[in-house]
Amino acid sequence: MADRKRLDGRVAFITGGGRGIGRAIALAYAAEGARLALSARTAAELEDTARLVAERFGGDVITAAADVSSREQVERAVALALERYGAIDVMVNNAGNIGPVGRVWDNDPEEWARTVAVHLMGVFYGCRAVLPGMLERGRGRIVNMSGVGGPNMSAYDAAKTGIVNLTENLALELADTPITVNAISPGSIHTRMWEERGIWRWLSATRRPTSEACR
Repeated sequence: MADRKRLDGRVAFITGGGRGIGRAIALAYAAEGARLALSARTAAELEDTARLVAERFGGDVITAAADVSSREQVERAVALALERYGAIDVMVNNAGNIGPVGRVWDNDPEEWARTVAVHLMGVFYGCRAVLPGMLERGRGRIVNMSGVGGPNMSAYDAAKTGIVNLTENLALELADTPITVNAISPGSIHTRMWEERGIWRWLSATRRPTSEACR
């Protein structure tokens, strides 16, 4: 029993697991013995994460390329995980994008709406897909990634605020069940996504960032 890890036998489904924060979460869960189901839009990045997990921990991993703004793709990825493992014990809704950077009146409406769809609708679809099974089994944990962008990131901030409110509603709705749901704001993390949009340079010039650990 001394060698037993905290998540031995548990299954964690992680969206946005191909790189950045999602990859770091996947490696942390694998280190604790969890079996993993990873989704992201880019299959090659998912395979890189799966390879790292196998090399470091020899863990059990399946991957499914999916866009979280699509209900059908999310449900298909969850179904694949359930077919493989029979249950999902932990859902980490992590997938996201930066969205348009600039003043509200200069933002492209389609890009703005896309950002909200990826963040907020992605969390909604993920929770909706896993909760029936969790309730049936009488166990489950949901972790939704929120956050704060800053000026000129209205779509990102609006979507992340929506995630917080959605999480609060879910927590109340699940209060009489064994299922818990929480939102986590990890702070300003130096990921490739933030680097590509120039956000990290702006953050570094205006306030102290939190971490460079997830590049």
